[in-house]
Amino acid sequence: MSQTNPLILLIEDEVQMRRFLRASLVSNGYQLIEAETGQDGLAQAAARAPDLILLDLGLPDLDGLAVTEQLRQWASMPIIVISARDREEHKIKALDAGADDFITKPFGVGELLARIRVALRHAATLGATASTQFSVGDLMVDLGRRQVTVRGQEVHLTPIEYKLLTTLIKHAGQVVTHRQLLREVWGPNSSDQTQYLRVYMGQLRHKLEQNPSRPAYLVTEPGVGYRLRDER
Repeated sequence: MSQTNPLILLIEDEVQMRRFLRASLVSNGYQLIEAETGQDGLAQAAARAPDLILLDLGLPDLDGLAVTEQLRQWASMPIIVISARDREEHKIKALDAGADDFITKPFGVGELLARIRVALRHAATLGATASTQFSVGDLMVDLGRRQVTVRGQEVHLTPIEYKLLTTLIKHAGQVVTHRQLLREVWGPNSSDQTQYLRVYMGQLRHKLEQNPSRPAYLVTEPGVGYRLRDER
């Protein structure tokens, strides 16, 4: 990722939205390239290797979900979906397809910029996280030693609890859907077994959270999945 002036690819066919985002992003120090169609967006992504992609779902040639799926065959840069589709199922489908975040139109510049910063920070630290430590607030996880501590006290997790936690760490700061967690923790044949996830998430909260009913770290995204906060 560029250390200064990250490069953002905007895939959006609506002229007024492109004009609004162009002014907002460039004035905040981002470089911007634009594409009006899904096919052009895929070509620009391959040619320019942007640091982050802003993607509309309602494109004139390809649906944004198809664009996301094609990008995820080879690309790992963050994808933030910007869409007028506001139903929960649309958000779930986008995240399952490989998007990192979803913001519903209309939205404020401040919210978009904050989400971009989170996505870029996550992308920058993702590679290092796998071999070092993760910490937020009083929670620390030493991934090399498989050691979890809360307020300086070691916490013993079952293998499933630990795998669930490390999966959330891998996507820290991002929403991870129920289906994605089930696939990564329990395997591809368990994607509908949401009761497993609720039970183990409850156990994990009781071990890690000071107040499990009002979690500070393991946050529920209603109807979608869970998010591990990466800052407090």
